Amino acid sequence: MSNQNNQILKNTNAQILDEFNASIMFDKELYAQDIAGSIAHSKMLYTQGILTKEEQEAIEKGLLQVKDEIESGEFKFSLETEDIHMAVESRLTEIIGEPGKRLHTARSRNDQVATDFRLYVQDKSESIKSQLKELIKVFVEVADKHTTTLIPGMTHLQHAQPLNFGYHLLAYANMFKRDFERFESSYERNNFSPLGSAALAGTPHNIDRFLSSDILGFTAPTSHAMDTVSDRDFALEILFNISTCMMHVSRISEELVTWSSYEFQFVRMSDEYATTSSIMPQKKNPDVPELLRGKTGRVYGNLISLLTVMKGLPLAYNKDTQEDKEGVFDSVKTVEISLKILTEVIRTMIVNVDKMEAACKIGHLSATDLADFLVQKQNMPFRTAYYITKDVVACANSLNKDISELTLDEIRSANEELKNIDEEIIMYLDLRNSMNARTSFGGTSTIQTVEQIKVFEDWLKKV
Repeated sequence: MSNQNNQILKNTNAQILDEFNASIMFDKELYAQDIAGSIAHSKMLYTQGILTKEEQEAIEKGLLQVKDEIESGEFKFSLETEDIHMAVESRLTEIIGEPGKRLHTARSRNDQVATDFRLYVQDKSESIKSQLKELIKVFVEVADKHTTTLIPGMTHLQHAQPLNFGYHLLAYANMFKRDFERFESSYERNNFSPLGSAALAGTPHNIDRFLSSDILGFTAPTSHAMDTVSDRDFALEILFNISTCMMHVSRISEELVTWSSYEFQFVRMSDEYATTSSIMPQKKNPDVPELLRGKTGRVYGNLISLLTVMKGLPLAYNKDTQEDKEGVFDSVKTVEISLKILTEVIRTMIVNVDKMEAACKIGHLSATDLADFLVQKQNMPFRTAYYITKDVVACANSLNKDISELTLDEIRSANEELKNIDEEIIMYLDLRNSMNARTSFGGTSTIQTVEQIKVFEDWLKKV
């Protein structure tokens, strides 16, 4: 092979390696955090006498100029600078000269990226919490309108007992409240500053990590430099929190798909969040909840990917952890848009009250109430009452009726033990009475549902 061809091959290989090695094309997402961290670091270096006042002021002014250039689109990112840290530092040095070279004193890119990434995760945890709060608020508002609307409660996707629709929606409000609390807990646990850990063992420079931590809004600096630069638990936590949240998004999406079908027709989604078929003009497809349901698999993949990256890494920093960011960025964007869209889907959906209540007359939803009546009023063992109730259900089936529609004589004819049953049983079998009978704490009665709504409203005022 000629020398010229050898050189072409070397140049090609070098370009491929640059692309493989560089992270600038995705970690530029961290520019604001990188600049904030550098400003805090420069202030600390000045306080400790490592930078002069003039050097610190020049660095801060230059960094703010770099930020303006990035946000205006003027800044040109290049593979030559490898990552966001070098990109910012190189441009800073171009702007202010020699003082720019002093900025990296007493830190490493290892603690710098850990700081930037942690700041990003903390910022996004707060913004996701805000979106969750809005979603919960909408669930509560819609629930408040339907505390008396009957809907068949299901187990195994079979009609089980009558609920009110508000109560059903509050189940999701509770799920998303737990998600909110997970992000809140993670924020508190991870709100510690890596800055000043340096490469893995700290630094001999006389720095004040508590000062830079305070400037950046952390609770305190991390306590072990080697653990800090190799730790990505905070990234795994946000990925887990997002995955759990998206699982809940997927579950309500599945119900929206089911409820909007012709077989159910419980809800109708706003035209904004459903599309017509490309070939069948009469169809309106629940594309948006289907997409929300599908996005869940995407964020699960990001979590598993980072778990796999981290599982075999020796201490301390390893280049493998460069693979930590893209999955987090992707999951954050996915959950942010998903929560925004789901909030509007719930806010704008049209509830078909008549269809829901008609569906409650399928499946003998108040059968358990008959068994409870026999236990409470006739002092029967529950198992005996259970088998007698089965006879009444069989009788209703033979008459092509729901158990709630049976007359007193029909109930009495179903089993010898019921021949003298009191007419009070008719009230017990009424679907609305059945729903309202469940007054135990956390139950579906309208009274309990209203209480649960009040608890949520108080909570929403506090967070």
